[in-house]
Amino acid sequence: MLIRKLKDCLEITAGDSTRLRELLHPSRDYPFSGRYSLAHAIVEPGKASVRHRLKTDEVYYILEGTGEMHVDDETESVSAGDAVEIPPGAEQWIRNTGTGDLAFLCIVDPAWREADEDVPG
Repeated sequence: MLIRKLKDCLEITAGDSTRLRELLHPSRDYPFSGRYSLAHAIVEPGKASVRHRLKTDEVYYILEGTGEMHVDDETESVSAGDAVEIPPGAEQWIRNTGTGDLAFLCIVDPAWREADEDVPG
């Protein structure tokens, strides 16, 4: 059984400017056999992630806070308990509209690779 604790995962600033902790990824040095990756992300109040695209399918699951999700030409309010499917190739970003952290899970299938992400600028 594999159990990864969020507090034990290294926090980085991702290419899209979110604070990110990678929980599961098949190419890392622990015994995970899935084909997807799972990360925990935070956007601070008043901030937004950078517009970007992935070649792969992605889902955001909102854990806490409120925000505004942008996928191509669509914009919707999101809050805890919402799941957002982001199709491959869609331009995406999320903005924190609340007073506390906007925390969410990022599930990427197949697993995230730097070569599959386009972050302009």
